Amino acid sequence: MTIHLFQDKGTALDRQRLSWKDMVGKPISKLDDDAFTRVRAILMNGVELDALRTKQVLLRMNADARPQIAQLMRVEQHQATTINWLIGADHSPLETTIGYEQTAIEITASVARLEPDSYLAQGYRYALLEDFDHLYRYSALLDRLEGKDANNITQGYTDIVPARATWVHHRAPEHDLLEPYGPDAVLATKLHALTLTGGEYQTHDYYMNIGPLFADPVARQLYAEIASVESQHITHYGSMLNPHETPLEKLLIAEACEVWNYAGCVEQESNPRIRAIWEMFLDYELGHFQVVQELFKRLERRDPAEVLGDGALPAFIRFESHRDYVREVVDAETDFRKDGTRFVQTPAEEGETSLQYREAVNQGGSPSRAASATYAWTPGTELVREAQASADMPAL
Repeated sequence: MTIHLFQDKGTALDRQRLSWKDMVGKPISKLDDDAFTRVRAILMNGVELDALRTKQVLLRMNADARPQIAQLMRVEQHQATTINWLIGADHSPLETTIGYEQTAIEITASVARLEPDSYLAQGYRYALLEDFDHLYRYSALLDRLEGKDANNITQGYTDIVPARATWVHHRAPEHDLLEPYGPDAVLATKLHALTLTGGEYQTHDYYMNIGPLFADPVARQLYAEIASVESQHITHYGSMLNPHETPLEKLLIAEACEVWNYAGCVEQESNPRIRAIWEMFLDYELGHFQVVQELFKRLERRDPAEVLGDGALPAFIRFESHRDYVREVVDAETDFRKDGTRFVQTPAEEGETSLQYREAVNQGGSPSRAASATYAWTPGTELVREAQASADMPAL
């Protein structure tokens, strides 16, 4: 698919209207749809929510752009509703959590492979290893609480094994920061960092809302622990963004980011009904881009090409299994740690304040360790093993 930011106009903003029936349509099927259809839905909901967040900040900072920003936000909120409601009632909250972690792993792996800046690519691999371990801990919880195999959700695309243990993810805030990309960064680098920031924000917010609703005390603690790590990831990815970009410059990049991600979804979606949604929203986003680039020209008196280059979209995120790549990263970089904005190769080199912080939060025990104690995935889950053990016991 060839989309050009400065040539394709999309659907005009005043023609973008969705009814409640449009927004709340038939959800995807947990088992019959491909797992990457769910991955795309989770990713794009995160992208939309982050676009809304960016616009809400701009609304508070720019009096001249308020009417256009308000109009864009209304449509974006309806787009987010349409996408988020694709996840239906056949998913339990914990199964949706498995989907979130699979999304984080596969999207981050693809971005790490696409990123041309070697330092930022290291940053993606670093957090990838932590989301990879979260999938394992939540899979153990799913087995214990619901007697379900997480592979039914991941459909075998993603390994479910430990990586860098969750209880060592807890770092002092100053060690979550990275050096940002500079003003000359290529468009791909800007879109990668913004996409991952939005994705982690959404995951954090989901865990913060769902976690307190569990009755099981270990589940409540596990969601609290991993929500804290996801908050660290927001800082980790968010600190990649150039802090010297103006608010309107950030909005322009955010609109380009939405166009880029929807175009990738259209190209790779296997469900025709869902592909039609991605096609419609790609046209919507091209329309939004037209509004924002006119604001940028009028209010900043700058050429959007200064920010976006020639307007050609970079290579899309690949919605496919990255199993072999992730296994290589797990083997090579699980022991890596952070010291300030540097990556270090051994735990002994880690920033001292992270050790103090970790000792404080883990002093009462680690929920992620408790949730996965003695857990190792086997076909059929632990409930089957218990039934088999009972059957093997001699009669009294």
